Amino acid sequence: MILERSEVLTYSSYLSLDEVLVAQRPRSGKHDEMLFIVVHQVYELWFKQLLHEFRKLQQDLTEGSTAHALATLQRSLKIFKMAVAQMDVMETMTPRQFIAFRDSLGTGSGFQSAQFREIEAVLGRRDRRVLAAYPKGSAELARLESATTRPSLYDSLLTYLFIRGYAVPHEMLKRDVTQPLEPSEAVQEVLRQVYADDSGASHICERLIDLDEGMQEWRYRHVKMVERIIGDRTGTGGSTGAHYLRGTLFAPMFPDLWAVRGRL
Repeated sequence: MILERSEVLTYSSYLSLDEVLVAQRPRSGKHDEMLFIVVHQVYELWFKQLLHEFRKLQQDLTEGSTAHALATLQRSLKIFKMAVAQMDVMETMTPRQFIAFRDSLGTGSGFQSAQFREIEAVLGRRDRRVLAAYPKGSAELARLESATTRPSLYDSLLTYLFIRGYAVPHEMLKRDVTQPLEPSEAVQEVLRQVYADDSGASHICERLIDLDEGMQEWRYRHVKMVERIIGDRTGTGGSTGAHYLRGTLFAPMFPDLWAVRGRL
């Protein structure tokens, strides 16, 4: 069957460019606002892809698939590198260029990025205070509340280790996943054996350390970018800006994977 010309799939129609390329709507008329919008929209696309990869990674781990998990982790790490690199583009904007259109942002703030908050939840963060940024009954709030009731990526790692024959404590496999992760000496003993075996499981643990570092690197570059552009001013939407961001630095997502390094 031959498609009518109007039905032929093209580069533009496949990528829905007629929708994507009109999604940038500067409000101020200032030249630099377009860059601000494009960079943040690209971030949201990368966040979407990371969540897509993390879903597959958790499935790979809970199925005990070492090779697939490593491949998915490798892609996720590359995405984090791309996200960090985008800071270089944002830092071409001077404070005066940003201030020129800042009022056009209204109450909008990066703190309201539901996808980034979901990434944090997947990586194990459990902090209900962040939910206050979303209206009751909103799709974003429902999505985040759901994310904080599902097993985290670290919970999936523990399931993977159990499947691969390691003596993960039963109480950790059945823990309340709505609660924050706490360091466990019993789990660290399991991880000592994992590293002693130097098998595929140890390589997965090392890639998760890379992922944790990637998140911390992103946070560091983010806070320095904010300091560079707005200093210690209050952030958009009334956030505390750089002050809040500095408080998130150096908080590991996978504490046992760091703690065990002093016991190997």
